Amino acid sequence: MLLDVRTYTCRPGTIKKHLALYEKMGKGPQTRHLGQPLAYLVTETGNPNEYVHIWQYEDAADRAKRRAAMMADPDWQAYLEASASLGALESQQNKLMTPAAFFPLTLTR
Repeated sequence: MLLDVRTYTCRPGTIKKHLALYEKMGKGPQTRHLGQPLAYLVTETGNPNEYVHIWQYEDAADRAKRRAAMMADPDWQAYLEASASLGALESQQNKLMTPAAFFPLTLTR
């Protein structure tokens, strides 16, 4: 199993607008291609302008195939354009990780 852990930081005062735009335009096409995330999290303590989501894949090939399909989706492209116009995102950090052997995860979709 491969986990894609993504941390995004928004410009101060824009995270609510950014997440509302994602819910309206991005969630549908993204979950259509990637399935349900393992987690989609907002900050309880720490940087209030940061959120994290974690996606599960069988392996790197599965990730590449599903992400390519998502990138080819006109609905996802429309979301990316609207997100860029909003200008809320300040930074993004991606990590591909695997579960530790002593805490295995079950692949969910």
